[in-house]
Amino acid sequence: MSQFNRRDFAKSTVESLVTYSLLSTLFQQELFSAEIKPVAAQWIKNIHELGQDLKGKKISQIQWKERCEKLFAQADLKDLMKFVDFGGRISSTPFREKGERPIRFKFPEVEGLPTNLIFGHQIFKLKKGQSVIPHGHNNMATAFLIMKGEFRGKHYDRLEDSDTHMIIKPTIDTKFKPGECSTVTQVKDNVHWFKTESDEGYIFNIHITGLNSGSSGRVYVDPNGEKISGGRILARRIGAAEATNLYG
Repeated sequence: MSQFNRRDFAKSTVESLVTYSLLSTLFQQELFSAEIKPVAAQWIKNIHELGQDLKGKKISQIQWKERCEKLFAQADLKDLMKFVDFGGRISSTPFREKGERPIRFKFPEVEGLPTNLIFGHQIFKLKKGQSVIPHGHNNMATAFLIMKGEFRGKHYDRLEDSDTHMIIKPTIDTKFKPGECSTVTQVKDNVHWFKTESDEGYIFNIHITGLNSGSSGRVYVDPNGEKISGGRILARRIGAAEATNLYG
């Protein structure tokens, strides 16, 4: 009888220790989750509210650009990558043969985070030598945040349009590293082109459409056009397929 009690006691002790260890691990994970999620969620909520101000005409596009860049500069990449499950589907999604791979996803449901966000979002996945091909935007404001990798980023002001060409002027030509960001509006830095310089790269992108009447979307151009007076470039308007073939 005493032998049975010792075995029973030992078994009970081991089970208790295992249960305690499991509960302790789950508790730590829950605390970690509770600590991380509101940080990323609040950041995303701030982006949403800023976008509402832009679409509601409470702020100008230049004001949105300045405030969005400050907000993106505050992003904690580790928190954001956990929040979007970067190590899951995003990392495992294959690269495209040419050009960026857009990965669309849903944010986790967190109390206080709106479910109907004012902005669209995606993550671009690229390997070395691939580009977010050069393009401008109609009726949109967008922002890039480098999550992983290094890029050569170029921006241009969009000065004039015709049916066949766009007159652009270079504004930014620099290397972008993780944590760095850039923004695009109708009135400033409307055309951009990002080429991956590391083995692989990931860009978190938001886009706010419908700023004014008319359709929203990309307009592809060839930035290596004829150079004209005042540092300007006469860039051909081209289709997505040609842009991908040239620069993807």
